[in-house]
Amino acid sequence: MDTHTPPRTEGPAVDLDLRHHGDAEVRDDGSTLVDLAVNVRADTPPAWLREHVAASLGSLAAYPDGRAARAAVAARHGLPVERVLLTAGAAEAFVLLARALKVSRPVVVHPQFTEPEAALRDAGHTVGRVLLREADGFRLDAAAVPEAADLVVIGNPTNPTSVLHPAATIAELARPGRTLVVDEAFMDAVPGEREALAGRTDVPGLVVLRSLTKTWGLAGLRIGYVLAAPETIAELERAQPLWPVSTPALAAAEACVAPRARAEAAHAAHRIAADRAHLVAGLAEFAAHGLRVAGPAAGPFVLVRLPHATAVRHRLRGLGYAVRRGDTFPGLGAEWLRLAVRDRATTDGFLRALGRAAAEPA
Repeated sequence: MDTHTPPRTEGPAVDLDLRHHGDAEVRDDGSTLVDLAVNVRADTPPAWLREHVAASLGSLAAYPDGRAARAAVAARHGLPVERVLLTAGAAEAFVLLARALKVSRPVVVHPQFTEPEAALRDAGHTVGRVLLREADGFRLDAAAVPEAADLVVIGNPTNPTSVLHPAATIAELARPGRTLVVDEAFMDAVPGEREALAGRTDVPGLVVLRSLTKTWGLAGLRIGYVLAAPETIAELERAQPLWPVSTPALAAAEACVAPRARAEAAHAAHRIAADRAHLVAGLAEFAAHGLRVAGPAAGPFVLVRLPHATAVRHRLRGLGYAVRRGDTFPGLGAEWLRLAVRDRATTDGFLRALGRAAAEPA
């Protein structure tokens, strides 16, 4: 007998803080903590990128001209410029999608980055949820998405689960009359960008979002982009304010999709994979404490389940480390934590602190 239990589908709850993000853990009294809460690559932006952005400051008197950056992004993905829209980070793209697209039955696949649902709700939409299950490794079951959904949002690799869904499985979600939004903000941290849909034009209704803030450490500059059919890009562009992306951000975009930067990002992706394996191996030592790692992880972060995780998180702060709470993600709860992948020395220090925090009585 088939004992498989499908992912749950439900309407939105109102008791989660969808606008809580990892940066909240390292503000104010957390500013001196070792940061494993924010999913931005450490030691970035590199010196060459800082210098490139700084060189653009001499042009600040002129209004931003995004044509060169837009053409560079289009060339990077083998697309015409009409299929590219530059945005002030991926977060702006979620707002544009929520406000500009005429949809009536949006669905967000959770657990995932909460900003898409927050933006949809702020725009007046009632948002359905498909909650992927821990027992299934948080993997997508395309059949669980309601057939009537005319907008579906999913991350790949997904934040916070670090699951990399097969591109073919995600493509199964495409339907005539449906917009399929795939958040690939962390795809450039996956070696070879395997399972990427960016650049595909054969999937109907496909919208791919990319961010340059994670790999390049540009969260304070705000730069990302949308890849979609020309008519969708035009619709989103009409909803944008004039000159939405600053001149320094445009300079960064052009630089970050150049061959030199792509080679550096590819090298970093392999290093992240090795550092993640080191972290996961270290976390395995805490199995006796009930710690479990969701996996296999493919992003620059891992999701762990740990009894008394809230108390452990607070103890870790006292020991100098910030991690991301998991209970603001639909489908998770207070026993979940997300840990950013860092270099081995930082990870080893964190694991020692985790040993102390987990050993204390509940």
